[in-house]
Amino acid sequence: MDSIAWAAKGFVALLGFAGGLSVGSGLIALLIVLDLIPRLAQLANAFRKSIWFETALISGAVFWSLADFMEWRFWLPGPPILLGIGLFNGIFIGMLAAALTEVMNLLPLLAKRLRLGQYMVSLVMAMMLGKVTGSLFDWLVFQWMDK
Repeated sequence: MDSIAWAAKGFVALLGFAGGLSVGSGLIALLIVLDLIPRLAQLANAFRKSIWFETALISGAVFWSLADFMEWRFWLPGPPILLGIGLFNGIFIGMLAAALTEVMNLLPLLAKRLRLGQYMVSLVMAMMLGKVTGSLFDWLVFQWMDK
């Protein structure tokens, strides 16, 4: 019975590592292919401070990954401070969305250059079904494994 439990834990660890690797690779590919950080720096007129955008992105990912894994709990400050935090968060997300919408014509360009136009519906459907399947697995199966 112990070997089965260890095999199950090893499988979950391998699945988690593979999922993290694929999500991280997808995020990095999105940032590099779509040039989001340079475009965000261009929109903010902050070319010399683009390292701050990169550092904030990496630091946020590491911090919140640790917070999730270690199950950290935070005390929330009063409404005025939360209002400021929400304002800066909204500004950042808005600028990131503006940078993303300006370069979103990448998918049709790649389809045209790689001659994948006839497969575009299938590729988008595969991405969508993969996301839905992964979300359903997480919600319906994975969250109940520890209980």
